[in-house]
Amino acid sequence: MKASELRQLTEAELHQKLKELREALFNLKIQHSAGQLQNTAALKKTKKDIARVLTVLREKQRESEAA
Repeated sequence: MKASELRQLTEAELHQKLKELREALFNLKIQHSAGQLQNTAALKKTKKDIARVLTVLREKQRESEAA
């Protein structure tokens, strides 16, 4: 997911997306520990997506504080 796509979402939608990504990361970690995960790159991708969402959320919070 691109940051430009995330910037178009509202804060509520971003929080929902963050929740979904954290659940997905949890499930990927469980699959990895059980030896069932085929694509281990999905772990890294999901972590980066979480970081992107958190960054965009922080940007929006700073914008609202400045206004």
